[in-house]
Amino acid sequence: MSTPLPGAPADIIMIGAGIMSATLATVLKELEPSLNITILEALQDCAQESSNGWNNAGTGHAANCEMNYTPARADGTVDISEALEVNTEFDLSRQLWSYLVTKGAIPDPQAFIHPCPHMSFVWGEDNVKYLRQRFKEMSAHHCYRGMEYSEDPKQIAEWIPLVMEGRDTSEPIAVTRIVSGADVDYGALTHLLIQQLSCQPGVQIHYYKHVDDLTRQPGGGWQVHVRDTVSKARDTLHAPFVFVGAGGGAIELLQKSGIPEGHGYGGFPVSGVWLRCDVDRVSQRHHAKVYGKAAHGSPPMSVPHLDTRIINGKKSLLFGPYAGFSSRFLKHGSITDLFRSVRPGNVLPMLDVAKNNWQLTEYLVSQVLQSSGHQFEMLRQYYPEVRQHDWTHAVAGQRVQIIKPGKDTVGVLEFGTELVTSADHSLAVLLGASPGASTAAFIALEVLQRCFADRLTPDAWLPRLKTLIPTYGVDLKTDSQACFDTRKQTAAILHLDYV
Repeated sequence: MSTPLPGAPADIIMIGAGIMSATLATVLKELEPSLNITILEALQDCAQESSNGWNNAGTGHAANCEMNYTPARADGTVDISEALEVNTEFDLSRQLWSYLVTKGAIPDPQAFIHPCPHMSFVWGEDNVKYLRQRFKEMSAHHCYRGMEYSEDPKQIAEWIPLVMEGRDTSEPIAVTRIVSGADVDYGALTHLLIQQLSCQPGVQIHYYKHVDDLTRQPGGGWQVHVRDTVSKARDTLHAPFVFVGAGGGAIELLQKSGIPEGHGYGGFPVSGVWLRCDVDRVSQRHHAKVYGKAAHGSPPMSVPHLDTRIINGKKSLLFGPYAGFSSRFLKHGSITDLFRSVRPGNVLPMLDVAKNNWQLTEYLVSQVLQSSGHQFEMLRQYYPEVRQHDWTHAVAGQRVQIIKPGKDTVGVLEFGTELVTSADHSLAVLLGASPGASTAAFIALEVLQRCFADRLTPDAWLPRLKTLIPTYGVDLKTDSQACFDTRKQTAAILHLDYV
């Protein structure tokens, strides 16, 4: 049920009760317990959109298996630079979670995280050649210590039997495997974070509260205009700092804020469908996240993968996602979301992106028109002996890709996440999708660095921050010993594998 809003002003207002707001609020309260934080959520509970376990890929993105992070260069070498960034960003999340477990704020890490090997799987001579080179370059770096490679069907069958049973082994195949990967239920984690926040003084969490508008106050800070979705009552809150972590809903609030830094931004929504298997005799025989290569012209979040998922203690398999198009920016949003987001300032960037991304448009149209039979034929490439009646369809969360003015072009379509902040550091808006949840701690640190830099000093927040995240300020991409030390420590606390 809805709850009345507090009369006293907050120090910080967070819009959206997903993994991003929950993580940032947790970090801020640890750094300064006296802060008054209000979290506003339009739905009946936290983590009901992209953070929900069934709405995201839950990979525990460490860029171990996602080949879209490691593009091939023209000379045949592989660029692993983006993978290294994502890989070490996930370490920050592991450190924060380990701190909370050690403190007792999260009683049992297995309520949200489980060890699960991450694997890349390809077939065909060209793809095998690519994966072989990718393994050569990644395994030579300390961040990917323990990565294994095989082209041997017998070895691969031991690792992923469902993928190999019934497969024609005359075709070249190859896999890489990292056993230290994880499966993360971000819905469960969000609930754990929100629960521990709700027990702390100065934290108010309100559901059924839709934020209709943001207005900058003349003296600084923001007015947040709120509508109760049950009673229809309207209210206005005030805060010196506002964080918008509302998933696809963040675009509209960025536009309404009127900050110059948000000029020209728009969004392109991509929906998705999973095939889901809850049959134990199938799911218990597959324990891995097996990622393939994206189809030509497809968006990165549509890379096919046969995924072990553990949600609410139950092991299931997901395959997909199959991309589609919806004009909604949120799964529980309105069909008018896309059209309302078109403004004079972003028309040209959006038209330019549309002109230059016909392959993506054609791909989405083909996905929408796919029959169930076509979908299962794609699954059969990863699970040759699949039985269709063991699987059901599940609708994934909405992903809103960023459209913004480009440096060399009118408009650019971005597939990552981006933090937009006001010049006076009073507003931070998080846009985009993958890798999203897995780098929530990194994003929280980015908010601190941009908006609270004056407090990241030795006599203020910095010593406490290094307690939460011991490697803060250390480049794990270059400091191999620090990388090994933190992974060994966090693996022991989170019950993950370490190699």
